[in-house]
Amino acid sequence: MGEKKVDVGITASKKSDFSEWYIQVVQKAQLADYAPVKGLIVLRPDGYAIWESLQDTFNSRFAKVGVKNGFLPILIPESLLGREKEHFAGFTPEVFWVTHSGHSELGDRLALRPTSETIAYTMYAKWIRSWRDLPLKINFWNTALRSEIKATKPFLRTSEFLWQEGHTVHATSSEAERQVKIMLEIYRDVVEQELAIPVVSGKKSEREKFVGARYTTAIESIMPDGKALQMGTSHFLAQKFSKPFDVKFADRCNVEHFAWQTSWGVSWRLIGAMIMVHGDDKGLVLPPRVAPLQTVIVPIYRNDSQQNAVMDSARAVLDMLDAKNIRVRIDDREDVTPGFKFNDWEMKGVPIRIEIGPRDVASKSVVAVLRYSGKKQVVKTDDLTDAICKMLSEIQDAMLKKARQGAAELTFYASTYAEFKQMCSRGGFVRAVWCGGSECEQAIKDDTGAEIRVIPFEYDCDANESHAENGVEGKSNASLCNDDDAKCIKCQGQGLSIPLFARGY
Repeated sequence: MGEKKVDVGITASKKSDFSEWYIQVVQKAQLADYAPVKGLIVLRPDGYAIWESLQDTFNSRFAKVGVKNGFLPILIPESLLGREKEHFAGFTPEVFWVTHSGHSELGDRLALRPTSETIAYTMYAKWIRSWRDLPLKINFWNTALRSEIKATKPFLRTSEFLWQEGHTVHATSSEAERQVKIMLEIYRDVVEQELAIPVVSGKKSEREKFVGARYTTAIESIMPDGKALQMGTSHFLAQKFSKPFDVKFADRCNVEHFAWQTSWGVSWRLIGAMIMVHGDDKGLVLPPRVAPLQTVIVPIYRNDSQQNAVMDSARAVLDMLDAKNIRVRIDDREDVTPGFKFNDWEMKGVPIRIEIGPRDVASKSVVAVLRYSGKKQVVKTDDLTDAICKMLSEIQDAMLKKARQGAAELTFYASTYAEFKQMCSRGGFVRAVWCGGSECEQAIKDDTGAEIRVIPFEYDCDANESHAENGVEGKSNASLCNDDDAKCIKCQGQGLSIPLFARGY
């Protein structure tokens, strides 16, 4: 009996079977795999390398605004969680509980951390005494656990996920609100510049805000299948947690006040977004800045007499690129063909493949193949390092430009409710005037399945600051609030904002 045939490459089409295509890319490109426990995944080295790249970038940006890293335990006593009942109620259905230590039953159940506000602020209350201790700005790289055992999808919806959560404490409301904006802007810039994914910044509606926050700001992006993905959030907690957790400070006159707080975070769903936005039917397409391997060298020879010269040239190219801090390796596997290697590295999304054969050695050149576009270019070896650096920069910019175009093609403006429902059924972001009423928001969700994903700052009458107009149907927060003809898409009442509606992950 012959061996069972195994499909090595991507067999599903991104356009016709998006979900299966995504799962295949995650597994076959060796980013992650399913764990033995339902709802959990295992990160493989390339997947973790991308996460480490994001960690390094965020750590650098956080440090510039005075944020330091700390560590929190994963177990939280149930009695502690109950101190902020409104907040914890939102997580109750998703909490994993530890009830025993060995064979002994615990007196107070322990929750596996769904989020860290309660444990962090219990400690903050011990550490903060006076105005000299403020502002306190700490970020925690950790995991969170929330029961997801039905519609799981690697990086997007799992029971345990990697993330960072920052928690800051301030003496004044205005200082805390500035921190909220600073962190959201860091998220926007990193996602766009490192992952080449365009986002929309704004506020969540009252119904969609983080439980326990006075308001939530967020960055949202639209995926190629027309579903929205929340990419990061930054919350103004005001004094909602400082009062129940007794986070207080004495001012310069020794008068005690409750502090003002923020929290903010992103998770490894950023990796999922990167896969969906940039990948194609061959597999991953990695932005150079986060690619674990930016360039792979594939030597090509037919016999032993050619091998030495080709491998010597390949090693020389490796040394040249490595000296410029370009992440590079030689694929010197002898048990597979060059064609197999080409397909393998294309599936793994390496930005540039360098091919070196006997003719290239003779002409002192190489062939550079761009994963992003498939374009081939002959480059003289003497010019190679500068050429590769330029290519990597151009690829990064081109990927963001293409992603912006794709997002624009999936963003629509509805002027009637019939038009709105039709657009929502097709997928994508749908801009529509909204009165601000929760009844209309819920009715729209019931009718279409679409939620308010974000209210862009420039289209929100309640925005805390002025933003440049982006020209959606000529309306912005400056004009909308004074426009008697701007009517809610659902109830025809006075419009107060133009949110982005969409079905989401």
